Amino acid sequence: QVQLVESGGGLVQPGGSLRLSCAASGSIFMFYVMGWYRQAPGKQRELVAAFTRGGSTNIADSVKGRFTISRDNAKNTVYLQMNSLKPEDTAVYYCNARAPLRDLQDYWGQGTQVTVSS
Repeated sequence: QVQLVESGGGLVQPGGSLRLSCAASGSIFMFYVMGWYRQAPGKQRELVAAFTRGGSTNIADSVKGRFTISRDNAKNTVYLQMNSLKPEDTAVYYCNARAPLRDLQDYWGQGTQVTVSS
């Protein structure tokens, strides 16, 4: 059974926008902490934006003011709205669900490619 289903990646020109979606199963969405990571060519995977267990958000400095994480509880979906995209945003973006307990596994989406290029 697929736990996380990502969509919305693609090719966009610099300055453009994309919205990534991550649909989770109900149990995952209800109890796990959702976030987005990315891995660019030649770089380690890094946090982009995530909710915290306290209900706030963590946003990477490199995307502050441009990216927004949000959720739609009715659809069990978390979004990453990406505006003013730059070539350096090019990466594979991964949806992440952090387990509420240490002995439970985290879940990762399959990854969706975002390419920012003229």
